Amino acid sequence: MTPVHEELLREFQNFSVTAPTATSLMERISQRLHQQMTRYNWVGFYLVDPADSNILLVGPFVGSFTPNARIPLNTGLCGAAASSGQTIVVHDVSKDSRYLAGSPLVKSEVVAPILVKNKLAGELDIESYFTNTFTKPEQDFVEACATVVRAYLGKR
Repeated sequence: MTPVHEELLREFQNFSVTAPTATSLMERISQRLHQQMTRYNWVGFYLVDPADSNILLVGPFVGSFTPNARIPLNTGLCGAAASSGQTIVVHDVSKDSRYLAGSPLVKSEVVAPILVKNKLAGELDIESYFTNTFTKPEQDFVEACATVVRAYLGKR
């Protein structure tokens, strides 16, 4: 991870100790990643619908377009990450038939699932207007950010 990654991660870990709610933690992470990581053009969380565990609902997000508000677990890259429990990285969304377009500007995406007690709670979704944004160090960083939220939710 880069020094910027490490600094942001420390900030998120420190804030998670005093964050009043999971929503406030996710809002902070979304805002700071969007501000500091210039190629992260849309940053947000999807959360499992409490009324239907087969649906993801958009949570806190920051970005230049309105995302898909509801995503079935069998749809899109978010659904693929949720269903598999594995991080999905797509370097060029135009070449992946699973991609569910939120904006025609998006070129690459990473989705890191957030599992609490081995059960899907949500995921961190980041989209970029540049191809090949999510290298292995970027993936590791995004997964570490998702882990901060997982740890917070696991304490509740």
